[in-house]
Amino acid sequence: MRFMMLMIPGGYATAAPDVMPSAKAVEEMMKYNEALKRAGVLLALDGLHPPSAGARVSFKGGKPAVTDGPFAEVKEVLGGYWMIDVRSHEEAIEWARRCPAGENDVIEIRRVQEMSDFPEDVQKAAEGFSGLKA
Repeated sequence: MRFMMLMIPGGYATAAPDVMPSAKAVEEMMKYNEALKRAGVLLALDGLHPPSAGARVSFKGGKPAVTDGPFAEVKEVLGGYWMIDVRSHEEAIEWARRCPAGENDVIEIRRVQEMSDFPEDVQKAAEGFSGLKA
């Protein structure tokens, strides 16, 4: 089962565009990432720049509208993610518990929808799109 662990760092919603973690924080996180890799469960990972360096595209009334960051109404934002492949939801939780996160950080765990999770008519509608896993 694939799970995405979403890092929601405390205070990141209002962080400056050029904010960077400390070398010590990165060193601890790299040890954690290496443990995921050694265990054979890590599929992908990335960190994200803060929302002050981003943009949002909304579609009210069916027309795209762009809003540059930061976003005043947002309280929690993604700071990065890990994609892992583990045997169970419980195992995903155990990996998240091992993360050297700060006391104001949160990791949200979400199972990835596999094509086999969908009814046959949905699978048929998606046939031929090579970007989807079976």
